Amino acid sequence: MKATNKRPWGYFEVLADAPNHKVKRIVVEPGGILSLQRHKLRSEHWFIVSGKGKAILGDKNISLRAGSVLDIPKKSKHRLENSSADNLVIIEVQTGEYFGEDDIERLEDKYGRV
Repeated sequence: MKATNKRPWGYFEVLADAPNHKVKRIVVEPGGILSLQRHKLRSEHWFIVSGKGKAILGDKNISLRAGSVLDIPKKSKHRLENSSADNLVIIEVQTGEYFGEDDIERLEDKYGRV
């Protein structure tokens, strides 16, 4: 089993980490909400595996459910939220120049991490 990285909203595990991409399995627990954020050096592609939730991408609010996909270009503000009673599970594929956690620019955060 891969090591999990616990966060206030749930956890993630890194499935692949290569020079030109990174793949994560992200589990957002009921009521969990990630920071409103953006990245300078990477874009992301989300595939919703299970659960329901919503995303903010730019100025759009998008409903998510199993089978939904979302492309997040570099420098786009975005957020993921679980608004259901079950875990929201996504596979996130990052592409770009750099994939470190320090490429997260937090604009707003429910857990005081801005």
